Amino acid sequence: MSLNTTPAAERIHIGIFGRRNAGKSSLINALTSQDLAIVSEQKGTTTDPVYKAMELLPLGPVMIIDTPGIDDEGELGRQRIDKAYQVLNKTDIALLVVDAAAGLAKEDKELWQQIQRKDLPAILVLNKMETLAEMQQAVITASALTLTKSCFLVSTKTGQNIRELKEAIAALKPRETERQLVGDLLKPLDTVILVTPIDSAAPKGRLILPQQQVLRNVLDNNGIAMVVQETELAQALLKLAEPPRLVITDSQAFAKVSQIVAPSVPLTSFSILMARYKGSLYHAVKAVRTLDSIADGDKILISEGCTHHRQCQDIGTVKMPNWIRAYTKAEPQFVFTSGIEFPQDLSPYKLVVHCGACMLNEKEMQYRNKTALEQNVPMTNYGIAIAYMHGILKRTIAPLPDVAKLLE
Repeated sequence: MSLNTTPAAERIHIGIFGRRNAGKSSLINALTSQDLAIVSEQKGTTTDPVYKAMELLPLGPVMIIDTPGIDDEGELGRQRIDKAYQVLNKTDIALLVVDAAAGLAKEDKELWQQIQRKDLPAILVLNKMETLAEMQQAVITASALTLTKSCFLVSTKTGQNIRELKEAIAALKPRETERQLVGDLLKPLDTVILVTPIDSAAPKGRLILPQQQVLRNVLDNNGIAMVVQETELAQALLKLAEPPRLVITDSQAFAKVSQIVAPSVPLTSFSILMARYKGSLYHAVKAVRTLDSIADGDKILISEGCTHHRQCQDIGTVKMPNWIRAYTKAEPQFVFTSGIEFPQDLSPYKLVVHCGACMLNEKEMQYRNKTALEQNVPMTNYGIAIAYMHGILKRTIAPLPDVAKLLE
């Protein structure tokens, strides 16, 4: 996969934090050698987190996040500060930018403490060094060293120490894990059938991201992939000389696909594989039994990581509530969130049902899982919930030995 087309969730997320006019946007431009961010002397130019996907050598594909000032004012300012702090939940590397002439303020120290609590790799960047004499530079550096030894005095105006800062950022690159979507379950030349329904909700002219990623992972592991719609699945199976190693379907088609595919053929879904890939599958399987105790009036949060256009038969707002009503014979209250919105307080909810999280990076999904676990609120996954309500959960996680033992 080329650097230019690397999905956002697979990029290293670098969060840029600091007070208004500390030079956050100027630092982004200096790091990238491009005028990507608007620079202004007026305070509060950045009013919402701004995401910029790009290649940053020597790191590779990254997602740089420009955040609002952490010293904003008023009620609207408080909301902007909250948005900035939320970015920490998906940040792999944090940069706290301080105007060296102004020095470290209370807001800087509070945010740095939060970074430390989250155990995030981070660098304290003292900007605008060109405005200070050498003695002043020494004083501000000494002050910064009381917080961390990982600090740099730079000038985004002259470019001084920017190259050294980039090398320091690259040194903080998270260690890549050997996790795979499906490749570790296959041997070379294994045949995998991908069932990809093409309906009104399908994007025109392309496959959705989980389907693309699974397909690529099969090919990367020298597997043989066959892609069909559920309407052609039966004929596709007849054309094979031997049964496929695995059938992977869109979770919405579980009911039909599970009837077509012989019980002896391993079956799972894109959503279940995504939950496994993001590290949330184990808890999703444990949590799904909560559906058996749903009663009238219970609150259920249905959360999606992306913000797509809602269709008349949208899975999150229409199909999932209908399946839950039919299974539980109850009338719960449904609450919906999407994109970066995820409640910090989950206590009002009996259950959280989350999408496969293809648009969220691993750090964000870990945060959401941790939030649910700490508040003792069960959180399951679209694919797991659909399989459970259709009575085929044991079958759909059987190909995944790391979690299949939960249902033994």
